[in-house]
Formats: sequence, structure tokens, C-alpha cells
Amino acid sequence: MTDNTYVGAVDQGTTGTRFMVFDHSGQVVANAYEKHVQQYPQPGWVEHDPHEIWENTKAVTERALDAANLSADQLEAIGVTNQRETTLLWDADTGRPLHNALVWQDRRTTDRVERLRNEGKADDVQAKTGLEPDAYFSATKAEWLLDNADPITTRRARPVDVRERASAGEVLFGTIDTWLIYNLTGNHVTDVTNASRTMLFDIHEMEWDDELCEEFRVPKEVLPEVRPSSDENYYGYTDPDGFLGEEIPVAGALGDQQAALFGQTCFDAGDAKNTYGTGSFFLMNTGNEAVTSDNGLLTTVGFQRSGEPVQYALEGSIFITGAAIEWLEDMTIIDAPAETEKLARSVDSTDGVYFVPAFTGLGAPHWDQRARGTLVGLTRGTRREHIVRATLESIAYQTRDVAEAMEADSGIDMGALRVDGGAVKNNFLCQLQSDIIGSGIVRPQVDETTALGSAYAAGLAVGYWSDLDELTANWQVDRQFEPEMEAERADRRYEQWSDAVERSLDWSGE
Repeated sequence: MTDNTYVGAVDQGTTGTRFMVFDHSGQVVANAYEKHVQQYPQPGWVEHDPHEIWENTKAVTERALDAANLSADQLEAIGVTNQRETTLLWDADTGRPLHNALVWQDRRTTDRVERLRNEGKADDVQAKTGLEPDAYFSATKAEWLLDNADPITTRRARPVDVRERASAGEVLFGTIDTWLIYNLTGNHVTDVTNASRTMLFDIHEMEWDDELCEEFRVPKEVLPEVRPSSDENYYGYTDPDGFLGEEIPVAGALGDQQAALFGQTCFDAGDAKNTYGTGSFFLMNTGNEAVTSDNGLLTTVGFQRSGEPVQYALEGSIFITGAAIEWLEDMTIIDAPAETEKLARSVDSTDGVYFVPAFTGLGAPHWDQRARGTLVGLTRGTRREHIVRATLESIAYQTRDVAEAMEADSGIDMGALRVDGGAVKNNFLCQLQSDIIGSGIVRPQVDETTALGSAYAAGLAVGYWSDLDELTANWQVDRQFEPEMEAERADRRYEQWSDAVERSLDWSGE
């Protein structure tokens, strides 16, 4: 069955959409990518056009198949992975979005979260959801959309209030996985990992929570059905009359960071990975136990297979890492991300410069919504090379922030850290990361582990892969990095980083 058939994966990220095809050994057979527009209507607001995302999804799927000379009927299944927390509403009758999607980076509901805290409700929310209440998550975004999306024009004499139709089940809520699965299959579903990021889902009872829905005024009628990440009952099939022209099972979905955990074959308690994308997300599998964090981490759902218990994870969410490299490009400090390694190596140090890229606040373990980007230690002798190096170092320091919290919460000394994402192609960054955290860094041969994880989930569901052992056998090391810097020197630099972080906190506070 596997000789000339494959599994496809839609990887819908913050900056673009990718479609990848994998063979039975987990190797990439086809790959196509398309960026979408980042919209910033106001400072701190970030939006995406759901139509553009869906059109790009179709385009990259067709391009990838054509480039590899594959036909859609060679796909045994399709998996979906997505930028998490990004939220939209659409009309159940027409499929038309009511508003642009509010991106996970969007901070427009900061005041709402602060009100929640001031009312003493934060601990109750965290106890149920495992999440530190923040504008990052979907609940307050959905609340804002229900209050502010344009009224829906119908055949009636007047536009009907969005909330009125939402309560009648005529408006649908979803994160991007739900939106894509809806367009692929016509069904309104999500998986347990994406549900766990909404701040509306009780991760212990594994169901939408009545009290949270009431708090954020989100009618349960708008919410999708929650299914396992790898679902033997399938989420549905692609439309044979649609763009692929075939009926293909859509059978797996995970939020992007959980997909990377799965793609890195972190199937056992204590296994950990860090993904370097727009942000960086450090996850450690904690097995069947939802470990409560005392150090600013999130407790989240790692994945679930059909008929099996949920696997939980601890997560450190770092909002800005790869996006800091994009900022360097936007500011014309660099012409392309590939330059950063050479520029950083051209100087021995940052010459005392530290960069805290808190463009959208700080996530774990600080959780300061009003922190802002801070560049300190500048002198007249500061050159762009120092700023570039400081930017790469900021990625490593933020990861150490999370690694220390992870070890404190889990009681497990971290071994070698599996890494993935676009930035790990940078050998300088990988070595620097090993030096700063004092641990080995392991880069796999297939570093697009987000797409791979969703393909694995879908392929397991349809029997393309028989069990987790087959997936573990596929995982191969590309390169391993070991600490070279003296621990005392790394500690001194990390202490100065912590001082720089202090200067960034509450910058936009009133």
C-alpha cells in the first residue's frame, strides 16, 4: 500500500501556508509554500484574511502535487496543523467570514484580560484550562468578534445581530484548523490540542466548559465538535467535486507546536522539543498527568490518539523569535535572514548590547502583556553586526528562561533538546543555544516536524503507519551540538539578559 502512496499535510502558519507530502519513511516528497498578508489595523492589532488563507491552501496543495508529478488519489490521508489561538467566526449558511481572523499575536483584548484578573478570576480559569489568562488565547478574541463583527445581512428586512444568530447556531467559531477542515470536508470539528488553547475548554474534563463560555459570552452553539488528534473515525473527506477531485480522508489535526512534538516523536514523559518559528515554543511531554506549573508555564494537551488517554505537556510560549529576524529585515538591518549567521560570527560578542524582542508583550515565564521591545547597551561603536548577534542571542536567552522553569516544574533535568523550525538551519544559533542552556541540541534530518507531525497523526488514523514504533524508527539525527562556552561565562551573560528583561516590563502601562 505504501510503495506509491503518501500522506499530505497542510501546515498553516502565522506567515504562510505550506503543503507537504511524506512517504512511509517520513521523508519529504513534495513541498510548496505561499505567504499571506499580515494586517496591522492599529498598534498591537494583527489580522489575517481567512479567504486568502483558504485560497493559498488550495494553491500550494495543487502546486506541490504537480511539482512532484503526483495525483491526489495517491494521498492516503491529509493532516492539518495550524497557527494556534488565531480566531475567526463565519456564517454557517454561506461559509463567509464575519471579520478577518484575529491572530494569536493580537493584543486588542489586553484590557479585558486585566479586568478578569482584577475580578480575581484568573486562578479559576487557569485551574480549568491550564492557561495563564492572556489576550494570546482565543476566548477574548471570540468575545470581541461577537461584539464587533458586522451584522449579517440576510433575506430578512434588517441585518440580524451576530450574537442573536450565534446563539441559534447560525454562526460558527473556529481556530484555523477548524476553518480549513470545514472548507475541506464541510464538517465543523477541532482536535483536542487546538480546543485546549481557546481558554474555553476544561483540559481535565476534556469538554467545553459552561462557566468559561458564560464568562466570555461565547454561546456553546458556535463551538466545534472536539475530536482526537489522530482520529480513526476521520473528520471527513475532501469533496470529490472540489479542487482535488478525489475523496481523501482528513484524519489528523494538531496545533502547530503539538504537531512538532509529535513529529519529533516525543511520545514519552520527559521528552522535550523546541520549535523556532515566528515565536518559539518549548514543550515537554508529561504523560497522562496534567502537571500544574508554579513557574509561569502552561499546562496543555499534547496529543490524543483514538481510544487512548490524553497525553499532556508543559509549554513555554515565547512570542517573538523568528519574527525578530523579520524585524531586522523590515528595518533594513539585513537583506535576508540567511545573512544573520555570517554577520553574527563576524564579531566576538554583542559588545554589551541586549535586545528584548517584546513586540507583543512577553510570554512564558514572565507573562507581561505590556512589555515592549527594548534595545539596551548601545554605544557610538555599536554596529549592525552587534544588533544582529544580540537578536540571535535573545532567542537563546528566552529559551533558557523557559528551560529553567521547565526543570523546576517537572523535577526532570533536561537532557538533549530536540529542535526544529526554520531558524535551526542556522548553525551559529544552534551552537549558541547549546552554550546558553548548557545542554545538547539535536537537530533532526527532517526539520519541518510540524507538517510531519500532522501527517503522522493522519497516517496512523488510516493505517498508513501501524504504530508509534514505526514513527520512532523514522527519526534521524542531522547534527548534534554540545556546549563549548564556560558555564560561568554563560551564567554572567544570562544575568545581564535578565536585567534587560526587567527594563522592558510594563513599558506600555498607563
